[in-house]
Amino acid sequence: MKRRSFLKTAAALIPATTFESFALAQAAAPPTSEQVHLVPAGEDRFGESHSYGFSNILFKFASRDTAGGMFIIEHINMKKGGPRLHLHSFQEEWFYVMDGEVVFQIGNDRKQLRAGESVLAPRNIPHTFSCVSEKPGRMLIAFTPAGKMEQYFRDTAIPNPPIQDAAFFRRYGMELIGPSPFDA
Repeated sequence: MKRRSFLKTAAALIPATTFESFALAQAAAPPTSEQVHLVPAGEDRFGESHSYGFSNILFKFASRDTAGGMFIIEHINMKKGGPRLHLHSFQEEWFYVMDGEVVFQIGNDRKQLRAGESVLAPRNIPHTFSCVSEKPGRMLIAFTPAGKMEQYFRDTAIPNPPIQDAAFFRRYGMELIGPSPFDA
């Protein structure tokens, strides 16, 4: 039986009220007060600090807060420098500049963003960024779906992090393309 025929037959056999009950049962239950988390300004969701050479990172919402749908971090005290040129095989990465100016390389395009501006790095498109303002920058980044990004930041924002070669990036669903074009 062809797929379309099968689906039509199956749909005809399920009474509408049963289907409606099934659909409602599958909908996520509203969050309880224990599942709603306020993360105050300047704080990490778990009271941690994740330090990189060019910024500190605060986890705002963890992968588990959204059943893997999203992971959000805040870069604070950003200075010149940034990640190597890379791409995500499974996530879109959205950037929102809160303070300062940040230059982005996304594919072949360069964009310089100021506070209040945002840009999206689609999956499978190489990208990187660097703060270019004299004062420290601040930026939100959202990964959707979350994938293994939370674990990547946990594994790399430590003293003496592991060597971040191409194989290391692949473990987290990313591809290392090369050095940052902003490191010149």
